[in-house]
Amino acid sequence: MPALLGTKIGMTQLFVEDGVVERVTVVQAGPCRVTGLRTEERDGYNAVQLGYGDVPERKLTKAKLGHVKKSGDAPLRHLREFRDEGEGLEVGQELTVDVFEKGQTVKVSGVSKGKGFQGTVKRHGFSRGPVTHGSHNVRAPGSIGASATPSRVFKGIRGPGQMGNKRVTQRGLEIVDVIPDQNLVLLRGSVPGAKGSVVEIRTEA
Repeated sequence: MPALLGTKIGMTQLFVEDGVVERVTVVQAGPCRVTGLRTEERDGYNAVQLGYGDVPERKLTKAKLGHVKKSGDAPLRHLREFRDEGEGLEVGQELTVDVFEKGQTVKVSGVSKGKGFQGTVKRHGFSRGPVTHGSHNVRAPGSIGASATPSRVFKGIRGPGQMGNKRVTQRGLEIVDVIPDQNLVLLRGSVPGAKGSVVEIRTEA
């Protein structure tokens, strides 16, 4: 199950061989370097740690800088672990978009766009209240409590709150094209996150 870190560039359209217009998201994936390997015997699980994004030394903590230098790499901004990976890899090895192929199905994880504190209509799709006869309950959620039994509000009730800014994984995305000389991967459809945000691309298990 190959995996890479990348930067979301944005969306565009692409004409494929049969003339169909594909809506694609362009991701600059890699190059990533293997900064660590986890094994069942030593760590209790198998994983590979990838580093991505060059950064000046002054912008890293000494702990993180020492960890990266231990693998013989230049300072890297982003470190991520991928479980059940690492077989056949070595610390210091560089991974590029060549690990993916056109037509593969992948899943992409990223942090969704934050939309701030929102009400129930926008956040959960609730219906609004009546807007006639002097009603003031237009977008308010209304009563959420129960009667004398159980005399409390159940946990998990959908209400107002922060919307977005959460880790989201989009599955079933097809790789429309791979451009190795520019480190670009073109994915059918949209992926989580804003332009310029870091995403994780993994093949479906």
